[in-house]
Amino acid sequence: MTPGQPELLVVVTGMSGAGKSTAVNALEDLGFFCVDNVPTPVLKSTLDALTAAGVRRVALGIDVRVRGFLDEAAHMLESLGRPGAPAVEVLFLDAADEAILRRFSSTRRPHPLSTVDGHDGGAHAVLDGIKTERELLAALRARATLIIDTTRLTVHELRKAVVRAFGPTGGKAPRLRPRVVSFGFKFGTPVDADLVFDVRFLKNPFFVPELSGRPGTDPEVERFVMGSHDIGRYLELVGSLLAFSIPRFEEEGRSYLTVAIGCTGGRHRSVVVAEQTAKRLAAELGLAVDVLHRDISRVNASGPDADPDHGPTGGGTTR
Repeated sequence: MTPGQPELLVVVTGMSGAGKSTAVNALEDLGFFCVDNVPTPVLKSTLDALTAAGVRRVALGIDVRVRGFLDEAAHMLESLGRPGAPAVEVLFLDAADEAILRRFSSTRRPHPLSTVDGHDGGAHAVLDGIKTERELLAALRARATLIIDTTRLTVHELRKAVVRAFGPTGGKAPRLRPRVVSFGFKFGTPVDADLVFDVRFLKNPFFVPELSGRPGTDPEVERFVMGSHDIGRYLELVGSLLAFSIPRFEEEGRSYLTVAIGCTGGRHRSVVVAEQTAKRLAAELGLAVDVLHRDISRVNASGPDADPDHGPTGGGTTR
């Protein structure tokens, strides 16, 4: 990568009404910094400013609204494709004329190249605008690295196609980062939890005097909980479910996932299971997994898992 250039540049272009806005929004959700229809003369300075600000993935929207800059845009892509330049992907969105006509008719918006009277180089009707647009975009289409025909795609299907191509599964975005949170049901379920597991069926160290005051990170407490009946099978099933689900969350463009594991007070059993689950996920999927023990230091003497010791609230690690 040379100075003043991002690591990855995706140029989104194509026919008006083919779904460029949907594609740009999907890239933005994937963490790309998106700039729509920036004039070519200021493109280099724009990329310089973004790179200086630490932006590493940029998406540029280019269509016929830039008009006189289209020829320069094609030349710009040629220069960016040289050695030492950022990786450049050109996504071209296309659709059949009939589909584009239906979309303009349903939204009642004019085609960007059409005018009321056809003056100033404009087209008399939407169909004329489509024909002219195809001619103007021919050079950009020829440089496309990916062409998506949206004729029969819904906006949701188009978004999925973009995520598959430029998201984690396509190797063009960071992988999803799971977070495993242990908690106590008596203090409430984490509001940001995507998946919740209940481990109150396991043996409770609270009722063992020499373990009651120790947290789940203590080796003796861990050994006690791991000696519970069926815990091995439970961890295997939870691990299999997460290993199955996480790649599918990635396909949807998710960048994070919060897995909450709860016991009564959040001090013993849930802590052990959260640690074990995080280790298995990191090993099986090769992901960085964050671990947070929300209630490990909560004090509530009125019930099981109460903590008689005071300490810093919560604790977190990364696998």
